[in-house]
Amino acid sequence: MSKIWTKSNITDVSGKVVIVTGANSGIGFETTLALAERGATVILAVRNMDRGKAAVDKIKSICAGANVRAMLLDLSDLASIRTFAADFLKQYEALSILINNAGIMIPPFQLTQDSFESQFGCNHLGHFALTGLLLERLISTPYSRVVTLSSIAAHKGKINFDNLDGSKGYSAWEFYGQSKLANLLFAKELQNKFSSHGIDSVSVACHPGFSQTNLFSRGSGKPANIFVRFLQNLVSQPADMGALPTLYAATEQEVKGGEYIGPDGKGGRKGYPKSDDIIGKLYDSDVSNKLWSVSESLTGISYKF
Repeated sequence: MSKIWTKSNITDVSGKVVIVTGANSGIGFETTLALAERGATVILAVRNMDRGKAAVDKIKSICAGANVRAMLLDLSDLASIRTFAADFLKQYEALSILINNAGIMIPPFQLTQDSFESQFGCNHLGHFALTGLLLERLISTPYSRVVTLSSIAAHKGKINFDNLDGSKGYSAWEFYGQSKLANLLFAKELQNKFSSHGIDSVSVACHPGFSQTNLFSRGSGKPANIFVRFLQNLVSQPADMGALPTLYAATEQEVKGGEYIGPDGKGGRKGYPKSDDIIGKLYDSDVSNKLWSVSESLTGISYKF
């Protein structure tokens, strides 16, 4: 892997259909813009259509002729996920890249429409359901990729199967770490299943390090307060740098399924994308398989390979 990999290294993705969740701001926006500039057809899967349409307009103002559109997707609502997936499957015959990017971070305790704890529900279960509902299109598209965003917070995370809904106590940071570890385990387990079934699709996990996004808005979608933004600017990198691991995972030919891509700087906080070996320490097959079974049970969505 080159020490310095930037979006100028993105291979030609002309004509490829891509979905990016949470694409109207931050890393999702930068990811969408970079792929649109390389000719991809990109669907911005967003929970706020006004913001989604504003993002589409901004991308088109930067990249004339960009083939981008917004579609409504609320990852905290299984009904919305089903509607999005059904609409997509009716309109598109291929899906080359699915980027599970959207997420919320450290909100006050709250439940989703389906009574899941909000971070586990939105960050993990929502993307688990979405990927499962789009699986037929992914499998039928040669060499498709699923990229799922995790976080440095996953490195100290733990899956507490006895308290997934937070009814026995809630810590915003612990539940965030749990949700991001679930993202990582899901990505690795999905690759295992692709491989065991002889499917050429690839599943990759990645993390952006410390990047300047709206995650610290605590799920509100609004900018973080001025003090938090000041701290972010001191220790983090711009969103376009934070998007590089995602773009690498989504497009680089050298990427292998089951890898974990993150920044190459100290502690994985900043820098250019590289493979992060910590996934070997974080992955536990027993925990991962149990998480998969629980996720199918909670969402009511079974994967058919």
